[in-house]
Amino acid sequence: MGMQGPGGEVGVPLNIEGVGDLSKEELEKRIAEAVRMPDELVQLFSYHQPTPQQEMAYRHIRATALQLAKAIHDNCPAGPDRTAAVRKIREAVMTANASIATNNAQYR
Repeated sequence: MGMQGPGGEVGVPLNIEGVGDLSKEELEKRIAEAVRMPDELVQLFSYHQPTPQQEMAYRHIRATALQLAKAIHDNCPAGPDRTAAVRKIREAVMTANASIATNNAQYR
């Protein structure tokens, strides 16, 4: 028997028996089938093993962001605004890394 989601869509319960023996691709397929997710969402929320080129891009972005965070730390008084500024740099790094990992996948 299927389960009804908030939008009225019906999915099937996920069969987790033996998932430890499944490949990453097969597990993602089972999850997508169980919850009837659009492929775009499955792509956005899947793990993406980085290529060597992507790994270099991640390192460059992190190093550059660290320099900016250090400048903010050194030049701004301690307080909620400085904390927010550093947090937004972290958010920007994570969003940039997601762009690299998903090859700029879009969801609309």
